Amino acid sequence: MSKATRTGTQSPAPHGADSHDLIRVLGARVNNLKDVSVEIPKRRLTVFTGVSGSGKSSLVFGTVAAESQRLINETYSSFVQGFMPTLTRPEVDVLEGLTTAIIVDQQRMGADPRSTVGTATDANAMLRILFSRLGQPHIGSPGAFAFNVPSVRASGAITVERGARKTVKATFNRLGGMCPRCEGRGTVTDIDLSQLYDDSKSLAEGALTVPGYSMDGWYGRIFKGSGFFDPDKPIRKYTKKELHDLLHKEPTKIKVDGINLTYEGLIPKIQKSMLSKDVDALQPHVRAFVERAMTFTVCPECDGTRLSETARSSKIGGISIADACALQISDLAEWARGLVDPSVAPLLTALVHTLDSFDEIGLGYLSLDRPSGTLSGGEAQRVKMIRHLGSSLTDVTYVFDEPTTGLHPHDIQRMNGLLLRLRDKGNTVLVVEHKPEVIAIADHVVDLGPGAGTGGGTVCFEGTVEGLRKGDTVTGRHFDDRARVKDTVREPTGTLEIRGASTHNLHDVDVDIPLGVLTVVTGVAGSGKSSLVHGSIPAGEGVVSVDQSAIRGSRRSNPATYTGLLDPIRKAFAKANGVKPALFSANSEGACPQCNGAGVIYTDLAMMAGVSSTCEECEGKRFDASVLEYRLGGRDISEVLAMSVGEAQEFFGTGEASTPAAQRVLGRLADVGLGYLTLGQPLTTLSGGERQRLKLATHMADKGGVYVLDEPTAGLHLADVEQLLGLLDRLVDSGKSVIVVEHHQAVMAHADWIIDLGPGAGHDGGRVVFEGTPADLVAARSTVTGEHLAAYVGG
Repeated sequence: MSKATRTGTQSPAPHGADSHDLIRVLGARVNNLKDVSVEIPKRRLTVFTGVSGSGKSSLVFGTVAAESQRLINETYSSFVQGFMPTLTRPEVDVLEGLTTAIIVDQQRMGADPRSTVGTATDANAMLRILFSRLGQPHIGSPGAFAFNVPSVRASGAITVERGARKTVKATFNRLGGMCPRCEGRGTVTDIDLSQLYDDSKSLAEGALTVPGYSMDGWYGRIFKGSGFFDPDKPIRKYTKKELHDLLHKEPTKIKVDGINLTYEGLIPKIQKSMLSKDVDALQPHVRAFVERAMTFTVCPECDGTRLSETARSSKIGGISIADACALQISDLAEWARGLVDPSVAPLLTALVHTLDSFDEIGLGYLSLDRPSGTLSGGEAQRVKMIRHLGSSLTDVTYVFDEPTTGLHPHDIQRMNGLLLRLRDKGNTVLVVEHKPEVIAIADHVVDLGPGAGTGGGTVCFEGTVEGLRKGDTVTGRHFDDRARVKDTVREPTGTLEIRGASTHNLHDVDVDIPLGVLTVVTGVAGSGKSSLVHGSIPAGEGVVSVDQSAIRGSRRSNPATYTGLLDPIRKAFAKANGVKPALFSANSEGACPQCNGAGVIYTDLAMMAGVSSTCEECEGKRFDASVLEYRLGGRDISEVLAMSVGEAQEFFGTGEASTPAAQRVLGRLADVGLGYLTLGQPLTTLSGGERQRLKLATHMADKGGVYVLDEPTAGLHLADVEQLLGLLDRLVDSGKSVIVVEHHQAVMAHADWIIDLGPGAGHDGGRVVFEGTPADLVAARSTVTGEHLAAYVGG
């Protein structure tokens, strides 16, 4: 009977459950999307493309991924949901067929000082187990090799339960691997006491110069009422004990005006409240204080390895866990392959597989002890990918945001292989991308546009890559664009000499960078391009360095405030209406009293994630109602801030609203390809490429003679790259020297001079493998870059 049943299951009838093979989106209206409806095939690779600002991210991240995450959060118990951010449902009529979405974006990884490449993946955990089994001398469990685990010693009656047996021990020890001096951070901080107080004054006269520690507030009451020192005596006259109590006293219970309080020395107090936090997350004035008061030096006890002496003493074949983490990952994989021990065979297989994944993805040049906060956006995204490559999950939707950012054409082929591997495991892979090499491997393409901002938000094409090539969309027309190598190149006006550059992996590099021309520095990811350019050409006198790091500004900052565009606009409004300019600033007198000009009300829920809701008083316009009665050219200030750069150019160009000063700034924003940005868009919502181009626009008026740009094509559509090349040409023609770190073949072909680093990544790189014109590089084909550039230009 069972045999018959078994043969009967060989060809099952079509099952209803197998028919769900589409994610259907109907009527999406998030941001600039105009009632977009698409059908995305499941278990396939779909690429979303279109000019910058056309609505790709709004559809993929803001609609599909956001709703998937919201629905997952709703499956948790209400207690757990209380600790999660409250996600609102995206503006869309119907979303069907969603699966669990895993977002692999380019957000920098947390800058926690104890987070490294090894801890962000499973590699460190596996190494710790390996050393706890094979390390000689044997020192203890895996925790003994962890720099996040402190050693604990306790005495007193401690009950240890093992099954039914209970034993009472008098002492208890747990060995951790944390270096006791630097607490696993690898650096120790010294505090410049002269930045904490002015020793010529007494406390009552306001000697403390730490932000927030005024004598009128709580801290003043605690310090004055503690009774440990005389508040009216200048600090330089304190006895040793008084100075120790002021700076280092351990927490002590005191009573001030009948209230029970805790007094603690100044240094441990600011260490907890300011120094242990991520510097970039602090308010600007507190950050400035921390940068003034703190000096960071490599920990003398662990030599920057973060590990205790005991953890470093246990070795496998002469290599300690600290040495293993400091090795380049590709070398560490070779070392792990050489270990043969049947007792840990499955662990070794998993470890080698993880380390090989780093190499495959083009990150073999990193080391496991590299702090994760120092990775670029592209590197951080690829480190996150490694977690998912080994995952057992299938039928998941993976969402990638331009995974080729920062990748050389040579590495893009590897990345394509990884995306296809994820798809072939039975996952739906959604990729937002501009590079034709990635679009070419898609099973399905969705092209958004036709323009950016209000000119975009519609689906221009949906179908196969072949269909896109033949279609009449911006992406289709530019898909097979190929830049030509220039016949004649500009002559340099001088040279910038770099001698003996040895930052990171550079091998004593000597190179002459020509000035007065467009120089492109290229090479595979990790070959030392940024180390050469940023390490040897410091921003400063005459050098304008523009990178993709986050713009330090609050959620109130927007392109208008950042570029200084708001000043001439405010003055024009004030002049036309006979009132003062401060009324037209949402951070000053004109602010809506309800939300203080933020446009949204942030509710901080203490231990839960805060929630923001649009202010009901001003409906998100940020201004007091009375201010909106003043007009310029028939528009109020909130309507002007809602304009895109392109619209504002028209508005301020002629007629009553003509403002030449505003026109100049708007022209620079349009030049860098940001014509679609709205003037009032919060800076926190911009992508890395947009941030860099915004910085470039503000620096274009600088007096600097040398411009250093780091991958300015990041996030640019094929059609916008031409515009960027035109801008670089105009900068060079106006007498500037432009040095660009770039992988895009169109920029390489357009260069006057190319410096190619390599030949590989990490310690296999760091050398100059070619210097010369793009035509010479194509003719020689002597490097990886030369091969790819020759193939690109059809040379």
